[in-house]
Amino acid sequence: MTKRYWNITFEEMMKAGVHLGHDTRKWNPRMAPFLSAKRKGIHITNLTKTARFLSEACDLSFDAASKGKQFLIVGTKKKAADSVTRAAIRARCHYVNKKWLGGMLTNWYTTETRLLKFRDLRTKQKTGKLNSLPKRDAAMLKRQLSHLETSLGGIKYMTELPDIVIIVDQQEEYTALQECITLGIPTICLIDTNCDPDLADIPIPANDDAIASIRFILNKLVFAICEGRSSYIRNF
Repeated sequence: MTKRYWNITFEEMMKAGVHLGHDTRKWNPRMAPFLSAKRKGIHITNLTKTARFLSEACDLSFDAASKGKQFLIVGTKKKAADSVTRAAIRARCHYVNKKWLGGMLTNWYTTETRLLKFRDLRTKQKTGKLNSLPKRDAAMLKRQLSHLETSLGGIKYMTELPDIVIIVDQQEEYTALQECITLGIPTICLIDTNCDPDLADIPIPANDDAIASIRFILNKLVFAICEGRSSYIRNF
């Protein structure tokens, strides 16, 4: 894996609140190696470890993107949803920011069938074919389209399983993480002080509740992906 410099500064991380963990009573003992202190009843993440693992995640993302690999970004809680959408669009990644549907990856055949239906309905809507149907039928299909847009809108162009999955909140997206583990898909996970670092291929110890912290981590990963994609295009 190529080692690069990603300009990850302690000042930026402190400003984004990356170091702030959960209440000391709500922690996972496996996170102990990633913590530096306790302050006012909360654990403080060791930012040296954060910088190290974030750099490693950026290296992996760059290398994968430079080989044309596909990414899926997952973050469905309200604080993460908007940042996930922006990051995914900027880096041309697939994303899930509403609700993770159980079996989305492990039952790929069903997901693929629903995606084909989704694409078909979108095409019919764009070409005006839905409006030419009887009102009752058109209304029913438009409701289906709206539902599919909510649940599958971020992966509408995904034609195969992703090569790497970036997970914003390990606890919140546990089902998605388990599906990745089952299928052997590498994961990059933001892990707060209540998470299990052993479940992620590359754990990034960081505050997964603060919008600024989530945005900081995603911005670094997105930059690495974009740089990798540029390299892929130049060498294609």
